[in-house]
Amino acid sequence: MENLLKEALEALKKASDKTELQEVYNLYLSKKGKVAGLMSQMKELVAEEKPKFGAKVNVLKQNLEEAYAIAQERISQQAIVAALEKDKIDLTLPSTKLKVGTLHPLTLVQKEIEEHFIGMGYLVKEGPEVERDYYNFERANIPQDHPARDMQDTFYINVDWLLRTHTTAIQTRTLEEYNGQIPVKVICPGKVYRKDDDDATHSHQFVQMEGLVVGEKVSLADLKGTLELLAKRMFGESRVIRFRPSYFQFTEPSVEVDVSCHICNGKGCPTCKGSGWIEILGAGMVHPNVLRMAGFDAEKVSGFAFGLGVERVALLKYGIDDIRHFYTNDLRFLSAFNRFE
Repeated sequence: MENLLKEALEALKKASDKTELQEVYNLYLSKKGKVAGLMSQMKELVAEEKPKFGAKVNVLKQNLEEAYAIAQERISQQAIVAALEKDKIDLTLPSTKLKVGTLHPLTLVQKEIEEHFIGMGYLVKEGPEVERDYYNFERANIPQDHPARDMQDTFYINVDWLLRTHTTAIQTRTLEEYNGQIPVKVICPGKVYRKDDDDATHSHQFVQMEGLVVGEKVSLADLKGTLELLAKRMFGESRVIRFRPSYFQFTEPSVEVDVSCHICNGKGCPTCKGSGWIEILGAGMVHPNVLRMAGFDAEKVSGFAFGLGVERVALLKYGIDDIRHFYTNDLRFLSAFNRFE
């Protein structure tokens, strides 16, 4: 028995994994193992020797089971250490940089314009993209026979409902909401829709940002000062603007607004087509009819309004040559704007 004990203990000591340990168990401690084989020898002993022999076999079995349990614990700990070593993280290695999204360039521009006007005391107003003809056209002083109402220019749902063609619809709703109360200072961002062919400079869907101010003694000079601050914010402190006469149903008088070219500083280049100026938006004094329809006394109050295309500003600000880049979801294009966030 002593030799068997030494032999088994040595085998348990040499076992390096669970498979080898199980083999040792099967060889010595299983029902058909060597320890169980000793018990079968008792039938050959005389009666007086059987108790002593049985007791020795039980002690042997107990010692081996304890040794087996210790070997189990040893191998289990070795497996844990090996697993930890395998999964060990070298903290001195450079980390893996996770890919994260970036704000869309149109979102960046819209956010910058909104922050600019919020800092000047304006409220941000939004409205439905599916709009009533009443707010989109009639309340904007656009008559029934105006070309803007033509089916080839506007996405009509039915005779009364359409996809808004400008965020002026938000302005008309806002004027109705204020119902003659002043002051009104809002900017109105949102998507608009027109039946344009998609090309490098046009899209059937684009983002528009309009502004509206109504109060006492609001003048064209206030409009120019407001837009000069906007131009400096978006294109640089050295920018200046100029007004050119124009015509819009919503405003009277109306102007087209140009900004001095931020590429050539007004000297002339391909971006400004050699003129030194770039057209950026339309504006004017709110038409008295628009004010009256919303419950304002056009003899006592006045206002100005302006509207710009966010894509137009983004094209100029970031030097992009095709408006379609904004809508292709090309990650190579979009990832270039993470430095502007």
